Amino acid sequence: MERQSGGGLGAVQRLGAPLSQAKLRIDGIAKRYGPVVALEPVSLEVRTGELMTILGPSGSGKTTLLQVICGLVEPDGGRLFIDGHDRTAMPVHQRDIGLVFQNYALFPHLTVGENIGFPLKMRGRPAAEVRERVAAALAMVQLGHLAARFPRELSGGQQQRVALARCFVYQPAIILMDEPLGALDRQLREHMQIEIKKLHRETGATIVYVTHDQEEALALSDRICLMNHARIEQVGTPQEIYAHPRTTFTASFIGTSTLLRGVVEGDALVTPLGRFALPEGRLAGAAALVIRPEHLRLGAGENTIEGVVSETVYAGAETRLLFDLADGTTAVLRLPTGMAAPEIGTAVQAHWATDAAVLVPL
Repeated sequence: MERQSGGGLGAVQRLGAPLSQAKLRIDGIAKRYGPVVALEPVSLEVRTGELMTILGPSGSGKTTLLQVICGLVEPDGGRLFIDGHDRTAMPVHQRDIGLVFQNYALFPHLTVGENIGFPLKMRGRPAAEVRERVAAALAMVQLGHLAARFPRELSGGQQQRVALARCFVYQPAIILMDEPLGALDRQLREHMQIEIKKLHRETGATIVYVTHDQEEALALSDRICLMNHARIEQVGTPQEIYAHPRTTFTASFIGTSTLLRGVVEGDALVTPLGRFALPEGRLAGAAALVIRPEHLRLGAGENTIEGVVSETVYAGAETRLLFDLADGTTAVLRLPTGMAAPEIGTAVQAHWATDAAVLVPL
């Protein structure tokens, strides 16, 4: 990431500019704690100017990977490169990495302006430069009018913006965010997601963002690194991971899916519920068809399943219909706007177009 000399934060990457070479490269990094495998050997590249989300459930290895990147944990194997230089053994304070935590970690005895300027003062920057950069950072997060207040006088969202500004102000090579919005309510969390996207776009910073919230990952990311059982499950854009999951875990963790399990025989998947036509991308052996709720339609059609309505879920913009199939699978479809949901206990049929499903191995 190209740095600016002097004060100010200005954009360091033009909007729409292509992401360039890897800012961060992880090559076979692994970590164990005695018999417990915290991180299988994993390899990953984060491009310059990219917002990469590390996503996964508790115990998937995402926090261990973050700690290895920032130098808080020493890996048992593999190498870590920043800007092409090996930084595996480099101590935390020399890695030029900024951290944003869930609890904000603001200094209660310092004002907003002093909190933001702290990283620059610790680096011995001239007072005039500190004032200029702090003013630019405050303007960036729209908190210039609160510079003289203390953290206790701010709302949760304002404190989070101060924490973001403090990290962005000294333009580190990489910014790591560890579940920074986890303590906020839903409405404020969604607002802060937009703020982070704006800051990322305006500054061109390289950001690694850790979360267990799949909706947050879909909303924020240039790419997602999905982790499961201490290894990488799939890496791709939000659209790629949602529309083209490569495993049943990805299909289940990212969004909602109906999974029909069976065995591939010729051009069909043979299941306890019947034979279903295969989409492109054939596999052999045990496999599953993944059908997203928006691709299921009520009534018989090209590929048809039957079940009994077990629940309806109203979510404002949509209503989801859940119905149980004969093999114990629960199928989910999205009802058209304005359509009344069948009553619980009603027998229903649903169908999907063959090419709308995705075939994944079991």
